[in-house]
Amino acid sequence: MDVPASLTAQLYLLAYDPRKERVVTNHRFPYLLRAAALTDLLLIGRIADDGGKVRVVSEDRVADPVLDGLLHQLAQSGPRPWRHWIGKDGRATVRAVRDELEKGRWIRVEPHRPLLIFTVNHVRVRDTRVVKRLATRVSGALTGPVSRVGDREAALVGLAAAGELGTVLPRARRRAHKQRIAQLAERGGPVAPALRKIIQQARAASGG
Repeated sequence: MDVPASLTAQLYLLAYDPRKERVVTNHRFPYLLRAAALTDLLLIGRIADDGGKVRVVSEDRVADPVLDGLLHQLAQSGPRPWRHWIGKDGRATVRAVRDELEKGRWIRVEPHRPLLIFTVNHVRVRDTRVVKRLATRVSGALTGPVSRVGDREAALVGLAAAGELGTVLPRARRRAHKQRIAQLAERGGPVAPALRKIIQQARAASGG
């Protein structure tokens, strides 16, 4: 069974809650998907780290509307810190990833009108086996030999942990595998640490 190629799409699907039978997002989710998109571009060599700032290496398109849109945005700006880009336009990125997944028939978006006041979209995964396969990749990266974990799987785990994606890495699991997660996150470059810092700052600002 295939799974989406991009980290943005994979993390979106990993936010599926089987108990609620829908994708559940929170205030951290836009940061997580922006960080995933940056990591995607980093891993394929379109951008690089330049003293803590994002530098565009190549503007060649990658045939992914979400990534191409971000790459264009990066190219139009001068070098800025990773945290700047993680915190910018997150909600638009979430919508763009959702739209692409819906277009590819990975998910189904169902409008609901509780109390007939406003519309809320429930996102359901069409084939939950895809989510299970992605969750198995995370489990394998946490428990199998480190030498067998690919860079993309390492980045997936590092981002899910930094973004506190509780559907696949609840707090207890993050604590139990803290050392392994740190090892894997190092391989994903500067994005996961920047994501973790933003979330910590947001929590401190809200008094949480």
